[in-house]
Amino acid sequence: MRGRKRKQEGFTLIELMVVLVILGLAAAAVVLAMPEPGGSISGEAERLAARVKAVRDTAILESRAMALQIGRGGYEVARREGGVWRTEAHYDWVERTVPDVGGTDQASIRFDSTGFSEPARITLRRGEDRAVIDVAGDGGVHVVR
Repeated sequence: MRGRKRKQEGFTLIELMVVLVILGLAAAAVVLAMPEPGGSISGEAERLAARVKAVRDTAILESRAMALQIGRGGYEVARREGGVWRTEAHYDWVERTVPDVGGTDQASIRFDSTGFSEPARITLRRGEDRAVIDVAGDGGVHVVR
């Protein structure tokens, strides 16, 4: 019985180390690929630009004045009816997003029935990140890259 070798079971230290390295690399890749909570600032700018275009298009289609009212808590879409501005929708900013329109955090961009507007540059900031949306006098809306 002494001459018999016992069958060894289990993993070697090298095999365990290789598995741990692979798991560490996979975890790092997952953490780096995780999106920012609430989306990126450029995503927020794209959403705002799309809504500004929708406001402009609605002003043209309905042949009535429309406005986008920007504030610290978010922005609102308003329509002019019977000489009074009525809010249609309110959209909150993603947490920590701060708007800047011409040096202030509150502004109103109005579109007339032809789609023309007051030119404006909207800068969205979230920490060190920022995105800029230009609204031209002819109603053109562009996210500046």
